[in-house]
Amino acid sequence: MFNKIAPDKWKHFFAGILMGAVLEVVSALTFPGRPLLAALVALAVVIVISYGFELFSLITGKGHHDVMDAVASIIGGITGMLPGALVYQWMFA
Repeated sequence: MFNKIAPDKWKHFFAGILMGAVLEVVSALTFPGRPLLAALVALAVVIVISYGFELFSLITGKGHHDVMDAVASIIGGITGMLPGALVYQWMFA
C-alpha cells in the first residue's frame, strides 16, 4: 500500500510533520493554558501554509500545482502536532 504513494508526497508528508510540530509548540507558547485554541491555531496555519504554497505554485507557474501535495502536507502537519504538544509539555509546562 505504501509503495503506491508517490515519493514527492512523502516529502510533503515529512515536511508537514516538522511544520506541525514547530507550529504546535509556537502556538502553545503563544496561548499558554489554552491547549485547544493552540491546536486549532496550529492546524489553521498548517492548512493555510500547505494550500497557500500550492496556490502560489499555480498563480506564479513556478513549480507544479497538485492539491494532493497540500493534502499530504496537512496530514503530516496533523501527525506532527501530537509530538509538538508532547515536546511543549515536556519542556515548557
